[in-house]
Amino acid sequence: MFDNLLNKTLKLASHKSAKKILAVISFAESSFFPIPPDIMIIPMVIAKKTEYLIIFLIATIFSALGGLLGYFIGSMFIDIAMLVVEFYGHEDKVIALKNDLTNNTNYYIFLGALFLAGFTPLPFKVFTITSGIISFNIFLFFLICLISRGLRFFVVSYLAYKFGNVFTNFIKNNNYLLLIVFLIIFIIIALILFYIVK
Repeated sequence: MFDNLLNKTLKLASHKSAKKILAVISFAESSFFPIPPDIMIIPMVIAKKTEYLIIFLIATIFSALGGLLGYFIGSMFIDIAMLVVEFYGHEDKVIALKNDLTNNTNYYIFLGALFLAGFTPLPFKVFTITSGIISFNIFLFFLICLISRGLRFFVVSYLAYKFGNVFTNFIKNNNYLLLIVFLIIFIIIALILFYIVK
């Protein structure tokens, strides 16, 4: 089922309405959809290299807006929210966090975890929904979503722009787990190079 969904998502990247589809997937992935936008970003950038910044912006803005939907689900529909959290096996952690958010250390740990979830392949939707459940500061939440998602999608878009078909071949010949590892390695390398150059 997951492989079938992955293949359909890849096909959508070459559709004439790919940007609109990317916006929908980016929005949905932040609250319930299992496939990350990166799967569409890479082939879209390879097909239209001059538009990599536009593609990155679409993914970033709609992912952050989708994060608000996740926040709303967490704050208004606790039963549905807990179903998503339970699916990823984090219900005990969310309950413990909600009960002990008065501890400043836990507050800053969650703040860091939210940023990390937005930047890495961690299940971002769990953190957007949890933010609503624990009534995390919504303005700070949205700002972190924009920054963390923006950094991630810019790195993915830029690397796809620079290295082209290597990404596409990797997606076709390997499974999703390997893609995650590949993206993490490239993100780390890019950050190290950026730090060295800076």
